[in-house]
This record gives sequence, structure tokens and C-alpha cells, in this order.
Amino acid sequence: MTDSPAPSPHTPQKPVVHDPELLRERALDALLTARERTGILTDSVDDRELTAQHSPLMSPLVWDLAHIGNQEELWLLRGVAGREAMRPEIDGLYDAFEHPRATRPSLPLLAPAEARAYASEVRGRALDVLESTPLGDRPLVRSGFVFGMIAQHEQQHDETMLITHQLRSGPAALTAPEPPRAAGAAALAPEVLVPGGPFTMGTSNEPWALDNERPAHVREVPGFFIDTAPVTCGAYRAFIEDGGYTERRWWQPAGWELVREHELTAPLFWHRDAGQWLRRRFGVTEPVPADEPVLHVSWYEADAYARWAGRRLPSEAEWEKAARHDPASGRSRRYPWGDEDPTPERANLGQRHLRPAPAGAYPAGRAPSGAGQLIGDVWEWTSSDFLPYPGFAPFPYREYSEVFFGPEHKVLRGGSFAVDAVACRGTFRNWDLPVRRQIFSGFRTARDV
Repeated sequence: MTDSPAPSPHTPQKPVVHDPELLRERALDALLTARERTGILTDSVDDRELTAQHSPLMSPLVWDLAHIGNQEELWLLRGVAGREAMRPEIDGLYDAFEHPRATRPSLPLLAPAEARAYASEVRGRALDVLESTPLGDRPLVRSGFVFGMIAQHEQQHDETMLITHQLRSGPAALTAPEPPRAAGAAALAPEVLVPGGPFTMGTSNEPWALDNERPAHVREVPGFFIDTAPVTCGAYRAFIEDGGYTERRWWQPAGWELVREHELTAPLFWHRDAGQWLRRRFGVTEPVPADEPVLHVSWYEADAYARWAGRRLPSEAEWEKAARHDPASGRSRRYPWGDEDPTPERANLGQRHLRPAPAGAYPAGRAPSGAGQLIGDVWEWTSSDFLPYPGFAPFPYREYSEVFFGPEHKVLRGGSFAVDAVACRGTFRNWDLPVRRQIFSGFRTARDV
């Protein structure tokens, strides 16, 4: 199975004129929502926990807090408004490319109270900039892009901080209601057919889409079957109990090496006790729920399961076609359910719940293909390397996407319960190393027609 750009990769989307005042209101709401969540994640633990490094894979929470403020100052106060730097001496401390996560605790970071005060002062000034800046022809501010970019950036760090909360030891610091049940899930077909043919991948008219989502282009994809819902813990448990982690034949060589070196036997945070599979979730130990999408698996684990099941991971293009393509109109939607923004009835997003919903939940969020839970619940590994689209142009800086292109990173799609709607849409592309397990990652499988 292959999928590739059509012979004439034109852009079939017409330019959309966006009301600048509506976009200004949307940006204000996105910035305020992000800051409220940042407060929940940082105010729920004491200063000792804020400054501790809970895993060498992650930064101290206080680093993320000040980094959020520093990026907002760099882009909105200095970049848009042309103001003098507030704290130029800290720029290097909060440069993510200059200091790997494992080394950040050794830096002279701002203390929690100072970090909060700095981020708060930046935010007050940034809201003034948002109110007074014309959202005109300057590329950085056109359609409010830079304000949306900063809201997305903060929400992405909020997701990172939620990962840190999952990695920390000790009692639960966060609470949330349970997600909805999956009424009628038993009647769902296990897979759906997505017919072959062209579809529009990516976007040229989503105002806050990031550079790697652009431009829209026609992609030809052969027909395929894809799972109606993400693979569940119960299905993955069958793989474990059939010797999935002891059979070399299911694994890529690098994946098998990972299994052997780290003695992997199950997803991260799972353990077996008295004949029962348990997991640790945000400070609570609980039985692994059979009907919930499996979480905290690497790309290698997802790929091995798919091979064991006689299937494969979907390509990125297959995933997007299953999620966005509407065969009745021939167009690609913003989301599986249509062009309307996500709602609690359509998708599990924004830390509204602290777990995925059972497989088959959110019938109002299903795509025309019949596949569901394509937005929210779990990030879904695809088989694809993270590569640029035809006509890609870096914006507003190379380090956001371009430096990560290549076979080292695999693409994830769809977002998770930890992702806010501002940083999640049908075209949004996430990427990570195939060894990553601490992220909120799951998968679904596919097969050729």
C-alpha cells in the first residue's frame, strides 16, 4: 500500500476571509483558557514539587511556567509590539533548543513566585497588545496568527506538564469527572471501509494552522479498512498474553532491542498483581479498563501489535482521509463531524477528563467514513515519517517543524484528552521519537482492501 500526492498537486481550497474582530475575540478566549489551565497544573502542587524534576524526560514544572511567559514576551511584546525586553538575561535559560530537559534543573531558574509574577506581568501587557494591534497584512498578525500560535504553544506545554503530573510519584493532585460511557458500542462494526481515490490533505485556509499543516494539496490514496475506534486495553492485553513481548517476529529490530534492554512486558504504568493487570494514573492505582483505548505505548509497541493482529498502522494520509473526507461533497472537513468547533458531545479534549473515554463513545463526533474518536482521547501513531508537504514553507521560524523532518520522528494524529481544542484539528500534525511512551499515545490499525 502506498499513498502519494496526485500528479497535479494543486490547492483546491479557496481563500477564506476571516472577520478580524471575531478572531480577536477567539484569541482572547484561547489565551485566557490556556492560562486558567496553566494555573490548575501549577497551583495544584507545592513549590518543592514545582522545582523538582520528576523524570529526566521532562522539565521541572516551574521551567515550563516561565518558558510560557518568555515565549509570550518574545513573540507578542517584542515581536509584535516592538517593546524592550523585560528580562533579557533569562532568554537563554528558557530556550528549549539550548538546554535539554535533563539539564534544566541545574539552571538558575526563576523561583515559583517569581515565575508566576513574570508570566502574569507578561500576560497583562500581551492582552493590551492584542487589543490594540490591527490584524492586517503583516504575516505574523494576519488573522491573529501569532496570538493563536502563542495560545497553542501554552496549551502544548500544559499537555507536557500533565505528562509530568502522570510521571510524578505521590498522591493525586488533579481531579476531573469521568468521561461519558459508550452506549451502543457493542453494535459498532470493528472496522470501516474508506474507498480509494483523491482527497484534499492539509490546509491553506485555517487561520491558525501551523506551517507543517500547509499547504492543502490533493493526495491519492488506495482503498483501505481502518478500525472504527482506537485499539483497547482489552485487545492489547490479548497481545501481551499471547506472548507479544517475547516473540521477536512481531517487532522492528530497534523495537525488539528496546524490549530486551528495558525488559518491557506491557505499556508504561501497567503492572501485574495477583493475576490482575493494574495501572497507575495520576497518583491512583486502578484495574486496567478493558474497554478504554490503550495508552502510553511507543510506536514500536503499536507496530508490533498491528503485525500480531495481521494488520498494520495507517499512514498519515489514510488517517486524515478517514477523519476529514466527505464523499458526498468531495471536500475535506475541518473535523470529522464537520466544520464546527469541538464540543463536549463530540470529543474528549482539554483535560475535561483525565482519561480516554471507552471505545465507541462520542457518536456525534464520527466521520462520514464511520470511524469515531479520531479527535481527542489518545494521540494515534501512524506509519508515516514526519515530512514536509509539497510546497512547504517554514513560518514563522525553522525550528518549529523543519529541523524535525526526517525518518527519526513518526507522526501522531488526532490529539488526546490532554490536548486543548485550539491545538487540535483534522489537519494538526504531532510527531515524536518512536521510543516515546510517556506521551498520551495510542493507535488504531488498518489493512489493505
